[in-house]
Amino acid sequence: MTRRPAAGPQEALGDEELARGLVGGDEACLAAAHARWSPLVHALARRALGDDREAEDVTQLVFLGMWRGRHGYRPERGPMAGWIIGIARRKIADALAARARRAELVASAGAVLLLTDPSGGCPEGALDRVLVGREIAKLPASQQEVLRLAFYEDLTQTQIARRTGLPLGTVKSHARRGLHQLRHGLRQAENSWGERPE
Repeated sequence: MTRRPAAGPQEALGDEELARGLVGGDEACLAAAHARWSPLVHALARRALGDDREAEDVTQLVFLGMWRGRHGYRPERGPMAGWIIGIARRKIADALAARARRAELVASAGAVLLLTDPSGGCPEGALDRVLVGREIAKLPASQQEVLRLAFYEDLTQTQIARRTGLPLGTVKSHARRGLHQLRHGLRQAENSWGERPE
């Protein structure tokens, strides 16, 4: 019969002692707090975001935020679990807001890209595709790959991460930066071409 290893001294501490150790900068107390509360934080993030990888990212951000903000913890305001859940709610809200911003960028860039039917016979659509192709070619290779997979193959960021082997956070970063550069380049191109002839 295998015996479970005995809990470390920090894991056996009550919440108040653990909080004191954490505020005092004891990294072992951070590890114990992570072991104790990360499943709850991950479950909250998973329920709100619907994605395991994003939930893992948020969970890491919560405990990083907890460590960085440990001097702001006030036990008289409530238990440590409540403080951690408060941080988790803010990080989840940040993740949802970032997702909404990404969706808005994708929608606006998608509207500009006009990728629906290249043979549709619309001269403006052909011009847009030429401009977009030129601007995409100016992006770094990693951003080009992510945007091409997103727009031309209609893959989600999670699917792109699986296809390319890149971490999901890296895919999101490439998509965000690429779209910003793409939009900026397209605006400049439109300004330099001026009004299109009717």
